[in-house]
Amino acid sequence: MMRRAIFIAGLLALGFAGPVAAQDSGSQPSALDGDYLSVGVGAGYGPSYEGSNDYRVFPVPLVQGRLGGIGIGPRAAGVALDFIPDPPDRVGFNLGIAAKARLNRTRKTGDSVVDSLGKLETAVEVGPTVGLTFPHVLNRYDSFSVTADVLWDVAGAHKGMVIDPLVSYTTPLSRGILANLAFNAEYGNRKFADYNYSVTPAGSIASGLPVFTARGGFNKAGSRLLLGFDLDGDLTDGGPAIFVLGGYTRMLGDAKRTPLTSIRGSASQWLGAVGFGYTF
Repeated sequence: MMRRAIFIAGLLALGFAGPVAAQDSGSQPSALDGDYLSVGVGAGYGPSYEGSNDYRVFPVPLVQGRLGGIGIGPRAAGVALDFIPDPPDRVGFNLGIAAKARLNRTRKTGDSVVDSLGKLETAVEVGPTVGLTFPHVLNRYDSFSVTADVLWDVAGAHKGMVIDPLVSYTTPLSRGILANLAFNAEYGNRKFADYNYSVTPAGSIASGLPVFTARGGFNKAGSRLLLGFDLDGDLTDGGPAIFVLGGYTRMLGDAKRTPLTSIRGSASQWLGAVGFGYTF
């Protein structure tokens, strides 16, 4: 059995999940044979904070694989472990643990008014991840997945909870080109929203922004499309690959109404990325 190309990890590193369907030399669906590891790096271009209309370039490191039967999947500034192997030709169940660092406003944003509110602390969010994967939905090589991460801040920054649901569809467009379309959202409880989107009376005096109290709920929803290109024209044999990604996110609820977005930023958030990966 030949290894699947894993350059889609570039998309996963930006917060998307979903296995790559491919084919072996006999034109049959192929599964990973034993342990493997994919590593890579990319460059992204996106908002300087959640709700910003200032954009900057940022690095996108990635790692994905399976070691000792445990799946390793990237998250935005984090990683997820899946303890249940997926069967190649049947519905798969994902169960594991995810962890990521939330870096929202932990450094200068490029907006002096927003920066006058002070920097936020880095939140470390940890919790279970669950999902289902459905292979062969529209053709022999595609897959459809539904996943959700339920995470709590264990570093004492926002001290709240977030839920990240995701729906993803992956299919090859040719033997050397892969496409992934994904839709995601984010829900944050009151502690999370208050920490990230509220403006306190003291913050209002420092920044000139009106006082605002965020109470939680769904704070964003969006979609992203990835195209991956295997450099030797064969998705099934691993090796080097590149990816190109574009995405759009809409801020919702208190994350949209906060002065950080409604006055200083924008509810429309765009993202682009390019990267290179290699599968061993």
